[in-house]
Amino acid sequence: MEITFTKLQGNGNDFILIDEHDREIIPDGMKAQFASLYCDRRFGIGADGVLFLQPSEEADIKMRLFQPDESEAEMCGNGIRCLVKYAYDAGYVQESCTVETAAGIMPVTMGYNEEETEFRAAITMTEPEFARARIPATGDGDYTEKIAGHTVYAVNTGVPHAVIFVREIGAVDIGKIGPIVRNHPTFPKGANVNIVEVGEDDTLRIRTFERGVEAETYSCGTGATASAAVAHRQGLVGKTVAVETMGGALVIRFRDGTTMEGPAETVFTGSISC
Repeated sequence: MEITFTKLQGNGNDFILIDEHDREIIPDGMKAQFASLYCDRRFGIGADGVLFLQPSEEADIKMRLFQPDESEAEMCGNGIRCLVKYAYDAGYVQESCTVETAAGIMPVTMGYNEEETEFRAAITMTEPEFARARIPATGDGDYTEKIAGHTVYAVNTGVPHAVIFVREIGAVDIGKIGPIVRNHPTFPKGANVNIVEVGEDDTLRIRTFERGVEAETYSCGTGATASAAVAHRQGLVGKTVAVETMGGALVIRFRDGTTMEGPAETVFTGSISC
C-alpha cells in the first residue's frame, strides 16, 4: 500500500498533509499513532504535526491536526494556511473559503502574488478570549497569574496560550520556562507558551513553546495572534501588528474582527510504503 503525502510549511512551522478529501486514508483509530511515527525527525518524515484534509458538511473543507505526542489540536493558524494552499492548488477551493476546525469555522482568503512566487492567506480567527481556564473573567486581573517569577497572561485564540513579556527574548531559556508554564494548573488542557519582546512601530518578536510538540517551534500562528491580542489590550501596540517569529513575519489585524496573515509553501511530495 502506498500512502501519498505532501510536506508544507508556514514560517517554518512544518506539516505532513494527508489528502482525505475523497476517501479516508488513515483510519481514525490510527491517526494519532501515525502522527507520532511520521513526525519523528530522525526515523520518520519529520514535522510539527500531521494535517488531514477532509470534506465538511458545514464548511468548504475540514482540517484535523494530530501532533507528535498523539494529541489532536483544536486548530492551528500556520496549519490552516498550509491546508488551504494545498486545497487551492488541488482545485478544491477558490480565493476564499471556509475551514471547519474543532475551534470553529474559519473564513480564509488567499492567493499568489502576480509573479506566482509566493502564496499568502489571511484567516479570520476566533475572537481572543481573555481568561484563565480555571476561572471566569471578571476583569483584567483575572487573566494574569504569577508563574515562576513571570507575569503570565492567559488568552485563547482557538487553542490556549500563555503570553509573557520580556525585555529580550534571546535572554530567556524557553526550554526551561516553557514546560513549567505549559503544565501549570491554571491551564487544565495545557497551553502554548509565548515569550514576547515589544519593539517599535507596532512590532513584536516572539518565541513559542508548543503544547503537543513539547518543544520550541519556528512559528505559531495562534501564538502570534495571542501575543498581539494581549499587547493590543495592554495598549502596547495598535490595530495592525507585525509579529516576527523565528521562521518569519506574520501580520495580525484587529479591524472588524481578528485576522492573521502569512505565507505558506509546499516543500515536497512523497509516498510511504506500508
